[in-house]
Amino acid sequence: MGKSTLLNALVGQKISITSRKAQTTRHRITGIRTLGATQFIFVDTPGFQTKEIRGRTALNRNLNRTVTSVLGDVDVVLFMVEAGRFSLDDAKVLALLPPDKPVFLVANKLDVVARRTDILPWLKSMQERHPFTEYVPMSSTKPTDVERLFKIVEPYLPQQPWLHEEDALTDRSDKFMAAELIREKLFRLTGDELPYSATVVIDKYEEEGNLRRIAATIVVERDAHKGMVIGDGGERLKRIGSETRVELEKLTDSKVFLELWVKVRSGWADSEEHLRSYGYE
Repeated sequence: MGKSTLLNALVGQKISITSRKAQTTRHRITGIRTLGATQFIFVDTPGFQTKEIRGRTALNRNLNRTVTSVLGDVDVVLFMVEAGRFSLDDAKVLALLPPDKPVFLVANKLDVVARRTDILPWLKSMQERHPFTEYVPMSSTKPTDVERLFKIVEPYLPQQPWLHEEDALTDRSDKFMAAELIREKLFRLTGDELPYSATVVIDKYEEEGNLRRIAATIVVERDAHKGMVIGDGGERLKRIGSETRVELEKLTDSKVFLELWVKVRSGWADSEEHLRSYGYE
């Protein structure tokens, strides 16, 4: 859908990982943007899991708990779908939305719609599905569309003191971002199934002046997955580490020394105990 891409555009900096694969986000990630007198706090959730997948029941249950808990905390819901499309899975998520809060239909990826005239009948059909408060056809990659979304959201925010400092961008730590960036490279550099069966644990995060020493473990389900992550002669693991290090150095404005290990933990995604130990809420 492009949720994380939109969050990064709204904040003005990358705080949520992205990939071409669906269901990249696994944690509640808060993005903060202060414009003038208004502080916007955007919460990126995992995608709601509508399918039972053997071996990942506990993980999917955990992700869905995160989604439903966030719905109770926010003042406005941005319901994002691809412009011109609406699936059965979208309908399942729509049914979860609270009836007492304003829900905006964010029709993303408008730039890839072949004929704009097709959007009008689609919007009419969406009006019949739910009493949306606002309709926002847009492309999250267009700065003018992102600015327009700010203006549409602002009148619906409550009058109250800011919750964060003016220059804050997220409530997540650099340690958390290190794990997420490693996981992003798994999504981008490995096959379709492997990233969903892997997670990342930060074993060490030390700050020494302008140097960050980080050691992390990539946890996979099977021995075959371990070989896929490492690659021939260790080349894929080296690339994962190299690309992560470059992004971390930009994020922290410091030199980064990164060590990566790969371990097999069969059944981790179907174990509540393992999920808690790996930092899942």
